[in-house]
Amino acid sequence: MNTEIITIGDELLIGQIADTNSKWIAAIASENGFQINRITSIPDRLETIINTLDEAASRSELVFITGGLGPTNDDITRKAISDFFQTKWKLNQQVYEDIRQFLQNRGVEMSELNKEQAKVPEKAKIYYNTIGTAPGMKLTKANTIYVFMPGVQFEMKEMMEHSIVPELKKQFIKEEYIYKIVLTQGIPEAYLADKLNDWENALPNDIKIAYLPSPGIVKLRISSKGESTQIVEKEIDKYIEKLKEIIPEYYVATSKLPLEAIIGETLKSNHSTISTAESCTGGKVAYKITSVAGSSDYFKGSVVAYSNEVKENMLGVSRETIYEYGAVSKEVVEEMVKGVKELFGTDYAISISGIAGPTGGTKEKPVGTTWIAVCDNEKVISEKYLFGNKRDVNIEKASNTAIGMLRKMILNKGNF
Repeated sequence: MNTEIITIGDELLIGQIADTNSKWIAAIASENGFQINRITSIPDRLETIINTLDEAASRSELVFITGGLGPTNDDITRKAISDFFQTKWKLNQQVYEDIRQFLQNRGVEMSELNKEQAKVPEKAKIYYNTIGTAPGMKLTKANTIYVFMPGVQFEMKEMMEHSIVPELKKQFIKEEYIYKIVLTQGIPEAYLADKLNDWENALPNDIKIAYLPSPGIVKLRISSKGESTQIVEKEIDKYIEKLKEIIPEYYVATSKLPLEAIIGETLKSNHSTISTAESCTGGKVAYKITSVAGSSDYFKGSVVAYSNEVKENMLGVSRETIYEYGAVSKEVVEEMVKGVKELFGTDYAISISGIAGPTGGTKEKPVGTTWIAVCDNEKVISEKYLFGNKRDVNIEKASNTAIGMLRKMILNKGNF
């Protein structure tokens, strides 16, 4: 089903906020078999909204729209709906009660503007907002379905997941869209594509592959369609098994979970604990690990040892080691990792020291030079990396690489 997404708001076009709504809608719609052909962001201007809705009818069967349904004067999507669909608005008693109850629970009186939100188009199918004030609406014109949703993301997600997508999928989607995510770590996208060239060429026409790169990680989305979920999954799994044989050293898991959640499951199932000592990453590894619910079961603590004094006083790094080899060195990260493991009494530890940039590099140690160490109760393993000259990318790459090194140590019992 040809589908497009329209997001409305001046704030999107001036860079004040990121358009994360489109990203999320595209993901859930695609997962459920809707083919996204276009994403458009437009300003809060009546003529622009109407023209964009009109243009969408010429190319799409389904249009998702977010934004501009709020109670303030700059939210003009409601006026655009009136003009475009030639519909009147009427009070919806359930919407009114939902809004009244929502505001009452927060100790807020219902204003005249809030009352206006309880009015809905006569021609619309209503999606009730259980966690906000603006309802969702579905209208049809020229054989195109338009679904309007609030711009507040958690409200929009609730509607999409529990009302809109289930209804539309049941009505229009006859084939199941199945996809699996293969997570790889430690190999750039171009090198991975080269290694998988023959494998990819051998895929049947109904199986598609997409490369989804991010710093230090490349995900592969392998997808297909069919009336039987079991048959489609079995076919996809067959090719994933072949893929694992080609890149065993880079394959992490077939999972939609992020790397830090995957390693968290491993630590939890092994009843193991982890601590981190970070310099150039400034606590990013600890942040990633603790972003996973339940991480308190295995994460004990971290030291952000940005200065040499902290490396010495808290982690027990020798001043002579720093003086002789420099803070960014094999010797220092190995002392850091042993120090933080002892400090927190954990089974495993990670340490990182590097030059994130954009300044601070030398000829011997250019920007991007990073040493990472991991250890368990038996051994310490350290590796040197040259990540590049972009600070934010270096921090992300170093963090993901460190977690990847820890995973290899756990799975291989200390042997890389």
